[in-house]
Amino acid sequence: MNILLETERLKITEMTMDMAMDVHKNSLDEDIRRFVPDEVFETLEDARETIEFIMSQYNSTEGPLIYALITKEEGTNIGYVQLVPIGGGKWEIGYHVAKQYTGKGYATEAVSGFLPVITDRVGISEVYGIRLLENKASGRVLEKCGFKTFFTGEGPYHDGVYEISKGVWKKGN
Repeated sequence: MNILLETERLKITEMTMDMAMDVHKNSLDEDIRRFVPDEVFETLEDARETIEFIMSQYNSTEGPLIYALITKEEGTNIGYVQLVPIGGGKWEIGYHVAKQYTGKGYATEAVSGFLPVITDRVGISEVYGIRLLENKASGRVLEKCGFKTFFTGEGPYHDGVYEISKGVWKKGN
C-alpha cells in the first residue's frame, strides 16, 4: 500500500484491487446515492473496474487522483478523498466517509491534510469545493478546511441544475 500521507487518525493511500469490496460497500449508503450518484458502485465488478482506472492515474497529474482513507486504529477503509479536474485548469475536491464513520471529523481531517500535499504534487494553488446546498455536512467540512464561498444559487451539478454552493481554497490562506 503506497501511503500518500498520514494524519492523526488516518492513512491516506493509493487504492489497490483488494479494496474493491470496501469501495463497493462504502458507495451504497444513502448519502452517496443522494449527493454523488455517479460514485455508486452497484456491483463488485463496477468497483473493480473503477479502481483499475483510478490506479492508472497515480503516475499522472491529469487526474482524477483518488485516495483511500484507512483508519490507523482499525485498518478499516472508511472512504476516499479526491482531486478531480473540472476544466479550464481548475480542480475540485471530493470526499466521502462511510455512514457509520460520519460525524467524527474524518472528512475534515482528510481534506485538510490532503490539500497541501496534493496541490504541491499537481502544481496548483487553488481548489474548488462544489456541493448541493442541502448537503450541510459537506458545507461544514469545506468551511472548516478554509474554503471561502463565492456562489450560492442554481447551477449545474452532475446530471442537472440544482441549488448549489461553490467555494474556493487557496494555498497559504
